[in-house]
Amino acid sequence: MKRDLLWFHQLTEEKADGLINEAVRQIALADLTIINKTDLVNEEELNQLRHTVRSINGLVKILESQRSRVDLSEVLDLHSFDSKDGANLAEKLQLVKPTRPHLDKSILTVTFEVAGDLSEDALNVFIQDLLWEKMLKNKEGQPMTVIRLKGIVSFAGKAHQVMLQGVHELYELNETPQLWEENLRINRLVFIGKNLDKDVLQEQFISTVVQGAERK
Repeated sequence: MKRDLLWFHQLTEEKADGLINEAVRQIALADLTIINKTDLVNEEELNQLRHTVRSINGLVKILESQRSRVDLSEVLDLHSFDSKDGANLAEKLQLVKPTRPHLDKSILTVTFEVAGDLSEDALNVFIQDLLWEKMLKNKEGQPMTVIRLKGIVSFAGKAHQVMLQGVHELYELNETPQLWEENLRINRLVFIGKNLDKDVLQEQFISTVVQGAERK
């Protein structure tokens, strides 16, 4: 996805309550964002756009270009939904930091880590309650809407890491080739969406999916 600096106003456009800005939604779903025409703005404006993109999607890779010139090797074959790329995803998830809401004050990235093994059935119920039923609400009573979901999780009795990926109401769990190291099973999850509340998500996750887990 390419995001032209001259379209920056689209990211700041306010929508009616309950609606998500389409430009913001596209950023939230992206694995890669290209900021084009960087030669037409100053460094302060460019930094503002970088910060805005990062505040929406803490996972996204940002490329910058002039006259739409980019190295195709940076764009093609991202393997974003490839279970064989689990090792790279696990490393990336460790680097993702929670973000504060961007200019529309509702879209943000939430991330947390929990040690221990999960119940696969309980995880499916948790995800379905969150994505399908919209049962989880933040402290203000607003339903949480997840646009993007990624994670590496550990299931009891399974030696391999499992990749979790979701977009809107669709999600999948795929076993990766990566093995868990002994006594080092850390579940890492990243949620991108609207009205998210880290404390509520983490407490619900621990109470319903993990038994005897330690928060990190």
